Amino acid sequence: MMERASAIYVLANFVSNQNYFSCLIVDDDAGFASMLQKIVEQEGGRVVFCASLKAARAEIQRAGFDLVVLDNRLPDGTGYEFHSELERLCPSSVVVMVTGVPELSQAVELTRNGLFDYLTKPLNVADFDACLRRVRQRLNHPDRLSGAAELMGDSPAIREVIHTLTQLARHANSTVLLLGETGTGKDLAARMLHRLAHAQRSPEAPYVPLNCSAVPAEMFEAELFGSEKGAYTGAEKRREGLIAGAEGGTLFLDEITETPMPQQAKLLRFLDSHEYRPLGGNALRQFAGRVVAATNRTLTDEVRHGRFREDLMFRLSVATVRLPPLREHMSDLELLTQNLLAQLGEKYGRRKPSLRPADLAAMRDYHFPGNVRELRNLLERALLRTPESAAVLAFDSTWLSSGGSPDTTAISKSRAALPPDRQLNALELQEYCLIQEALRSEDGGIRRAAARLGITHQALMRRLEKWPELRHTAARSN
Repeated sequence: MMERASAIYVLANFVSNQNYFSCLIVDDDAGFASMLQKIVEQEGGRVVFCASLKAARAEIQRAGFDLVVLDNRLPDGTGYEFHSELERLCPSSVVVMVTGVPELSQAVELTRNGLFDYLTKPLNVADFDACLRRVRQRLNHPDRLSGAAELMGDSPAIREVIHTLTQLARHANSTVLLLGETGTGKDLAARMLHRLAHAQRSPEAPYVPLNCSAVPAEMFEAELFGSEKGAYTGAEKRREGLIAGAEGGTLFLDEITETPMPQQAKLLRFLDSHEYRPLGGNALRQFAGRVVAATNRTLTDEVRHGRFREDLMFRLSVATVRLPPLREHMSDLELLTQNLLAQLGEKYGRRKPSLRPADLAAMRDYHFPGNVRELRNLLERALLRTPESAAVLAFDSTWLSSGGSPDTTAISKSRAALPPDRQLNALELQEYCLIQEALRSEDGGIRRAAARLGITHQALMRRLEKWPELRHTAARSN
């Protein structure tokens, strides 16, 4: 292993000098919340307490939080539903759920979607203490636990990506476009570019991600540029946008092709001048930072079909980085698998089981349409089925579909089943088939299918609006 280390690109850890962390506790049981507060404060946290989701939203708008401890059943909603909202409101927060009514399927879905830990009432204080220690590790060493090892390898394809990112990091505020299929690690590449650019001169510079498909079209401008009081119905106070939050750092616009057409012109003007005006405001503001955009689509096809502006495509395409699909660097499979199992073992507080050679061989014969994200989900699914005392991962190779290349029988059948006027390129067809298969596997459950695909519910709904015939898959399943 030491011999390989010199040939492997490993992302460095940048340790925060922060001696405390901010924590928001959302629970309508004041006594229980008070107990949690004492434990968190002993661990070095500064606590704000809310008894409702409405109050929590107000606090999050006032200030971000490193940690959110969330009850599930609250007077005005559920923590389960609020978790997806937290991804947009405070994407960098660590979220822990503590519930008196545990549901295994819910726990699995939430952890797949980024929940850090899922604890039950009555609370075992030792378990909560251990959870807080892992939270501190996450906050102090974000790279080690956030999945950065997924963007590593000694294959020529990954070496080229990291070399290019290193070169681009030297040009402080240049716009960068990341291209690649779903699950190839575009967010990881954006984070790496940010760290490389700011490691020496400004390690605390903000990194602010926005999934363009997760924001309603009518709220896109306010979310990005901010808004003044009274700018729209319900705007009771001035609100800073994500651009202001990314000042001096990096703004990451994921799924850029999902930007509503009316807003693309404003986004183009912002990229040209780095100037913007909050919704309802008069004064122009200047943005000093980098914009990184990403898409899994072919921009020329999006332009040809009238879904994306050609001038915006040219503006974004100055510096591009292509993230290779996993099937193009399968020599990294064993390394990725070992690192992902180590991360997952640490996430669940258990030792890392080994993978049978036969299972690894089966993976090598699989084309992984969902790429590294699909690999991680498969390993996590297997780990949750593996007894803690077991030394070998309970992996089921039947989870891997037959075929082994994008031109499989299943995809051919799906192409034949397309409406006559539906023309898709190879990447769109692959995405179409993945959504169709996920809906069938989850008996038409749209939220479960989104979780299976590793995307948000809103992102899947946008694709169903684009391909309405896929809704029939859900209807027939039900």
